[in-house]
Amino acid sequence: MTTKSLNPFTILPEGCISEIISFTTPADAARSSAISKGFKSAAESDVVWDKFLPSDHQDIVSTSVSVVVTDCKKDLYFRLSHSPILLREGRLSFWLDKTSGKKCYLLSARRLVISFSDIQLFWEWISDTDSRFPEVAFLNTVDLLDIRGKIGTRALSLGTKYAAYLVFKISERYHGLESTNAMVRFVNQESEDEAEKRATTVILAARAPRHLKGKLPEKRTDGWLEVEIGNFYNGEGDDNGDVEAWLLDSRPFHAKCGLIIEGLEFCPI
Repeated sequence: MTTKSLNPFTILPEGCISEIISFTTPADAARSSAISKGFKSAAESDVVWDKFLPSDHQDIVSTSVSVVVTDCKKDLYFRLSHSPILLREGRLSFWLDKTSGKKCYLLSARRLVISFSDIQLFWEWISDTDSRFPEVAFLNTVDLLDIRGKIGTRALSLGTKYAAYLVFKISERYHGLESTNAMVRFVNQESEDEAEKRATTVILAARAPRHLKGKLPEKRTDGWLEVEIGNFYNGEGDDNGDVEAWLLDSRPFHAKCGLIIEGLEFCPI
């Protein structure tokens, strides 16, 4: 006489199954839904998807410039991972990494510190149909290119390695954008001089001379370019204060024009 092995998951209460699935990943939970009707109900429960959402997601969503309406936590997760929302008067964009659920931010050009951006002779504020923000910054002409953006490390996901990117375009007529120094630093732990000493080079211009070495921009699916400024690790339980991404080209008598800035992005890698 043979006996069939009993699958323990068939006798567990749905709540227990949900609790187990919540210790996996969003991708695992989505796959679990296809196993059976019982698993589908457990895998789609709020118990599971609340664990995948950031612990402060309610506070974040409450500052959205538009109302975010979803039926359940799973819908909210997919809403935030597929459609960024605008926060803080439309000057900050937030979304979740689709795979990990880690927090991502794009600081609009209006939230950045850009030297001479308040003088129309040097910079203009224009609209761009590809941008999620009302305005982007257009460089008319400057010698000093100094662009900085800061975000509190507590706003980011803990225990996560992040990269900072400049999100930009180059106009048809540009000059002086071949190379720029790029740095990322914890403001409370490293001085500007120390950061400058270990700066890397990024190339912004599409037709930079071959002899120049540095990180090259990549095309995005949203119509913009991005170039990595640097990366950092946001420690588990650490409070590192603000992290700053910084682009600097202070070469004298080296005019620059034709740069269009959407913002600075902080995403997990």
